[in-house]
Amino acid sequence: MAVVATGSVAYDYIFTFKGRFGDQIVPDKAHVINLSFLVDSMEKRRGGVAPNYAYTLALLGHPAAVLATAGADGADYKAWLESLGVDCRGLRILEDELTATGFTTTDLNHNQITGYYGGAMLRANMLGLADTVPAPEAVIVGPNAPDAMFRLVRECRESGVRWVFDPAHQLPHMSAADLEEGSRGAWIVIGNDYELELIRRRTGRDAEGLLQLAEMIVITFGREGSRISTRDGDFTIPPALARVEVDPVGAGDAYRAGLVHGLLNGFGIDRAGRIASLAATYVVEQTGTIEHQYTREEFADRYQEAYGEDPW
Repeated sequence: MAVVATGSVAYDYIFTFKGRFGDQIVPDKAHVINLSFLVDSMEKRRGGVAPNYAYTLALLGHPAAVLATAGADGADYKAWLESLGVDCRGLRILEDELTATGFTTTDLNHNQITGYYGGAMLRANMLGLADTVPAPEAVIVGPNAPDAMFRLVRECRESGVRWVFDPAHQLPHMSAADLEEGSRGAWIVIGNDYELELIRRRTGRDAEGLLQLAEMIVITFGREGSRISTRDGDFTIPPALARVEVDPVGAGDAYRAGLVHGLLNGFGIDRAGRIASLAATYVVEQTGTIEHQYTREEFADRYQEAYGEDPW
């Protein structure tokens, strides 16, 4: 059985500006800003949380499927995922749309200006569990059009399928009722420390209160590791240190996929958390969310190096 990865499918355009945004702004003209930057480099990369989850699952040898919407320009992306063994019957290509696209310009101070076009992602609510593999092991409900996310939560609950609720950058658009709906009955609710604090404040529930809704609450702390809380206790997961830190974008998605893989294979919470941490570390060492590669054997060797034990 496969894990179904849902959420955005996107292209990311990354621009580098060898100047400082602040130098281009005239303070007393801030109400009529009209700026244009000649950028020094441009990269186009595959992105989106659904492929990010599926890519890590595929690297770890776990059957994965993508359930998402992309535009007419996403056909090559779909073919690439299929070449990795990802089941893409649920990746719907909408010929009258463009794939969701992010445009990010970074200056010398690492300030960023980003524009994001939702495109085909905004129509993801047309898809449900019937559009992907039968009898999935679990569904990762990642950030997407909110109505699409809650459709999948309801279908998972009604079908008895485990789901991971990962609201991430859709949190600003969700009410307390939305967050409780996504968490009620969830297998895992996950986010970084900032995101979990937002969830706690918005719902008025502390960690114990959230565990009344979900089986497991996972908080990631970047290079400081992570904490997995269950009704039986807390587990502190040490990080797998990066050999070089290049770009953290996408590391959280790899963590989620690694955790799901470990738990579904019965490795226990501690070991599943360590697998998740190492999966995230590979992402940090590259620019781009799915540019890294490893074999299961290479992953096992690096895990042994980091934690002094065999992962499998």
